[in-house]
Amino acid sequence: MKQHTIPVERLRAAIGELILGFGSAPREVELVADNLLQANLTGHDSHGVGMLPRYANAFIEGGLRPNVHVAVRLDHAALLALDGQAGFGQVVGHEAMQLGIERAQRHGSCIVALGNAHHLCRIGSWAEMAVAAGLVSVHFVNVIARPIVAPWGGSDARFGTNPFTVGIPVPGRDPIILDMATSVVAQGKTRVAYNKGESLMPGQLLDDRGRPTTDPRFAVVEPFGALRTFGEHKGFGLALVCELLGGALAGGLATHAPDAGRQRVLNGMLTILFDPARLGDSALSGAEMRAFLDWIRQSAPQPGIDRVRVAGEPERESRARRSAEGIPVDATTWGELRATASRLGRDPAAFDRLAGVAAGGPCEAARDVTDDRRDRIRRRTGARCRGGRALSPHLRA
Repeated sequence: MKQHTIPVERLRAAIGELILGFGSAPREVELVADNLLQANLTGHDSHGVGMLPRYANAFIEGGLRPNVHVAVRLDHAALLALDGQAGFGQVVGHEAMQLGIERAQRHGSCIVALGNAHHLCRIGSWAEMAVAAGLVSVHFVNVIARPIVAPWGGSDARFGTNPFTVGIPVPGRDPIILDMATSVVAQGKTRVAYNKGESLMPGQLLDDRGRPTTDPRFAVVEPFGALRTFGEHKGFGLALVCELLGGALAGGLATHAPDAGRQRVLNGMLTILFDPARLGDSALSGAEMRAFLDWIRQSAPQPGIDRVRVAGEPERESRARRSAEGIPVDATTWGELRATASRLGRDPAAFDRLAGVAAGGPCEAARDVTDDRRDRIRRRTGARCRGGRALSPHLRA
């Protein structure tokens, strides 16, 4: 499949132009665009600019509120409960972390319960904020949207991808950033595979009848199937903990019913922040961390693997590479972004120009792909175009 590789700053300009269609203030445009681009830069295209069509649907149906900020529900010094008011997660998540980091630096630790935030995107971004301030962070997150993950032993979807994330500063080294969905693959990665016409790995997905499948359509368009949890019962157990702590406790909202097809994605997040230097001899603990990391990196790599990597390294490598080479965006996703710009009252041609992408003709999402994919993409996006562009079924209002 063809794709556009776009320099970071050109893509930032184009995405900023699109976000203006939400009516966002300049600071909100900056925070949302930077957060999405950072996801792309770190190699997590599932949480990058391709999320904007879903955000637009949520905004149009009233489930996403631009230009709102966190409201404090409870303040007990090192214990905060916050309401995201269905605002952009890139904004309310940033504000929640700023508050928590300041309190942890003052008191040594802080627990932050954030609820009712629209999609918080890549949770690793919030861990990166914490480690940049010298803090350890632990995040339990739930997802209020259409259930897409089956419980271990179950055959249909009952909850979301429920991320779990840990950030650990390592003195004298790059930090550890463990950031993962509790499903075996993130839902956004199934969208990326679907748009590219690729299959999933075996064992990641069930179809609408509960049978194993590698076709990502069952995670993207009806009839829906269900993702599986990673590590069988172990991933399921961690997903359950994230739902209870991030959802029921922190957000006051857990999944216990179908979501009636709504497009908004709400997250609850319980964050634990603490200053490791307050726990004792930081020189000793830092030396032990470095010794352990050196020890595991000495393991001889398996065939086909160049070396052992730890959590956070692949993202740093991707960020360096894509910062230099540009961010790849597949043609189907680009067509969906152009259609979204139009729906939000922005000029798709201006969107193309800002990114340095040659404008396509009618049904660009179906046309700008290689011949062996064209017919299937046309069937997916529909034979009829709206305003000169085809919309994937999961993007139609």
